[in-house]
Amino acid sequence: MRYILVTSLEKIESKFALPSQNIIIEYNYNISPGLYTPVITSDKPKELQLFKFGLTPFWAKHEMNLFNARAEGDFNKEDNPAFRGGTGIIQKKEFRKSIRTQRCIVIASAFIEGLSNPGLSNPYLVYLRNHLNPFAFAGIWDIWFNPQTGKQERSFSIITTTANSLLRQIGNLRMPVILTAGESVKWINSGTELSQITCLLKRYDSKLMNGYPISTRIKNPDENDRQLIQPAGPRLLTEESAQELPKLEMHGYYHSKKRPTSSEPLSTMAERLESGKK
Repeated sequence: MRYILVTSLEKIESKFALPSQNIIIEYNYNISPGLYTPVITSDKPKELQLFKFGLTPFWAKHEMNLFNARAEGDFNKEDNPAFRGGTGIIQKKEFRKSIRTQRCIVIASAFIEGLSNPGLSNPYLVYLRNHLNPFAFAGIWDIWFNPQTGKQERSFSIITTTANSLLRQIGNLRMPVILTAGESVKWINSGTELSQITCLLKRYDSKLMNGYPISTRIKNPDENDRQLIQPAGPRLLTEESAQELPKLEMHGYYHSKKRPTSSEPLSTMAERLESGKK
């Protein structure tokens, strides 16, 4: 999985009720494992921090870069969407400490998925309707001491669950856990009971999402430009059934307030996703 973050610091502060942050946020069209990107952690819920995408547990002898953490842990290896077992992540050695005490929300504008196998073949940009940009993935983090550099490294994983109908339409059996505003508050509250935390590890409603195909250039982690999110075909759901079109503008932080219409072409729609302004 890859994801993108194309929104202003001011919008992030407003969305997540943060005080003014002394940090620089740059647009990123291809956030891949190994990059540093904004998160909000349970130990510093009023601070935006840059952590490395790809978790290495504190006990690891070498870097591990675990960018996804399965909610089911070692269960449901077939990715059956009807699975109703326990949340095995709480038993998984790599994540059982973090899921209890070191949770974070990972800030995103949209994400990119393709066929489950192989990788990002046939990639799609998937976004949330109703101009929900930015939004939050459920994440966990840890601190690892790098024996080669002598430095501490803060890194995170995004928790995944079985795919909803929209992601299965793409051909992917997994999807990131997406949190609503209220769920985000619970997620990073260190006092939230573990039973309540595991109840949040569920699929996001497919009716509140949409997506469209993009270039396979996204498979190269060195590619990072606005053309990556240009549509290469029609949306998964038709305009008639879409509640609102996304606004992914691609020209700076401050943009026109013109609202797109249902007859707007896909190329213009893609150019509006960045601002998320109404």
